[in-house]
Amino acid sequence: MKTKIGQYEIFIKVIYKNNRNIYFRFDENLFLIVTCPKRTFDEDIIKYISINEKSLIRMYEKTKAMLTYQEEFWYLGKKYNVIFKDDIKAVEFDNDNVIAKDAIMLENFLDDKRTEIFLKEVELCKKCFIDLPTFRTRFRKMKTRWGVCNRSKKIITLNTELIKKDIKLLDYVIIHELAHFYEPNHSKKFWEIVALACPDYKERRKALRK
Repeated sequence: MKTKIGQYEIFIKVIYKNNRNIYFRFDENLFLIVTCPKRTFDEDIIKYISINEKSLIRMYEKTKAMLTYQEEFWYLGKKYNVIFKDDIKAVEFDNDNVIAKDAIMLENFLDDKRTEIFLKEVELCKKCFIDLPTFRTRFRKMKTRWGVCNRSKKIITLNTELIKKDIKLLDYVIIHELAHFYEPNHSKKFWEIVALACPDYKERRKALRK
């Protein structure tokens, strides 16, 4: 059996027990496990799922994030093992481990650090140029680009996934996009401008492709 919860299509596994109430949880395959009293009809299960849709969406997204972080957690070019502890008040790093209460805490940590670090590095990279226009910096997840420069709107956009990369690679992307304010295309002159601010840009560019 399956149903749709918000934008997600969810497979359902029903476990019948001598319960008085219906309980929900998501397993490692992101199947919704419904534990319910015997003789509970399918339409009643769907009804209770609909009633609890908002909380189930939050539960689904939290479980999905936790499963992702069980595989790996990259931060500024280093891979960490994830340890979840209920009594942790803030994210902690211990050698090769990152410790947090849950995946939501890790996501909030990355959001805060992304804003702090990206804006700080933009200010540092701006010093490599003269006569830059006043521009805005945005962040969003992109599938095919690390950065975008919109010359007409005076906006540079950085891929949120750059928070997982070494700071040198983040700086290269920022420099690359700032250089587009002088040259719109990847001409010889464009790369000369990039090289003035980032002499080893070829090595950094190659590292981003790995």
